[in-house]
Amino acid sequence: MLGGRAIKPVLDVTDLRTVFHTQDGTVHAVNGISFYLEEGELLSVVGESGSGKSVTMMSLLKLLPIPPAEIVAGTVEFDGNDLLKLEPEALRQVRGGDIGFIFQDPMTSLNPVFKVGFQIMEPLKEHLGLSEKEARKRAVELLELVGIPSASDRLDDYPHQFSGGMRQRVMIAIALACDPKILIADEPTTALDVTIQAQIIELVKKLRQKLGMAIVWITHDLGVAAGISDRIMVMYAGFVVEHAKVKDLYRRPLHPYTRALLATLPTDDEEGEDRLKSISGLPPALHEYPNSCPFAPRCEHAFDRCQKENPLLMEMGDGHQVACWWDVEKGAPR
Repeated sequence: MLGGRAIKPVLDVTDLRTVFHTQDGTVHAVNGISFYLEEGELLSVVGESGSGKSVTMMSLLKLLPIPPAEIVAGTVEFDGNDLLKLEPEALRQVRGGDIGFIFQDPMTSLNPVFKVGFQIMEPLKEHLGLSEKEARKRAVELLELVGIPSASDRLDDYPHQFSGGMRQRVMIAIALACDPKILIADEPTTALDVTIQAQIIELVKKLRQKLGMAIVWITHDLGVAAGISDRIMVMYAGFVVEHAKVKDLYRRPLHPYTRALLATLPTDDEEGEDRLKSISGLPPALHEYPNSCPFAPRCEHAFDRCQKENPLLMEMGDGHQVACWWDVEKGAPR
């Protein structure tokens, strides 16, 4: 974990490991992930599709279907408890109560046969014990908070009567219903157009400032992460490969994968033409636990040690961590 922590984190995850048992064998999806989250801060988790970002966060609250998923190791310390050891009823009180979760696609996350008012009021009654009248009043306040006009009239509408951006605002309202200490946002703007994406990101920034909650923001967009994060955790093949304060990571990326991700961001060359770069190759399937660096087959700096030994995270100063045998600054092995 990053050093120099002055206060006890609101969330502390240690050596989390999750596998999926499939017909083709065991997939090692999350491989010893450790991170923490302090009160009021925003941690972005970035990486390609299949890097383990969503599986890691869903593992925290046991939201994965078991089987085929299995959490085989790790601790998730929250509010004096290990969430992985809580009984189902106690864990249900944490989900949606102390920890809110915004899923990727509002089209499938909202139940199409229930009015949005019912879906917002349900956690208010379940977790806070509010009456029907109290819950309805709070639901209106929540819709107003997330910027939905004529909120009291929209409570009795169904999800299909809202646009994609408004549905995502409803999902945020549900996640915020019980004033959670932590909000986990799993690529909440992926299914939306660029204009609506910007509106949702700005909304979350304002809500964070107003409510003071800690946020885990899962994204593949390093441009978005740059504008909202305090720290960034880069994942690849179920491992954390780099972890740093946001300014440090963009100023001094130390892992070849992080550098490759940053290189994919649009830039203007000297002729004023946009040139997009890509990362050659594909992420590994992880049917076998990797004993070598999983990024080695795609890395231009890979050498013999990379093929034989998977590097652990190493401290590089000021809380900056990297898991790589190659020193990209010196252009030589560590």
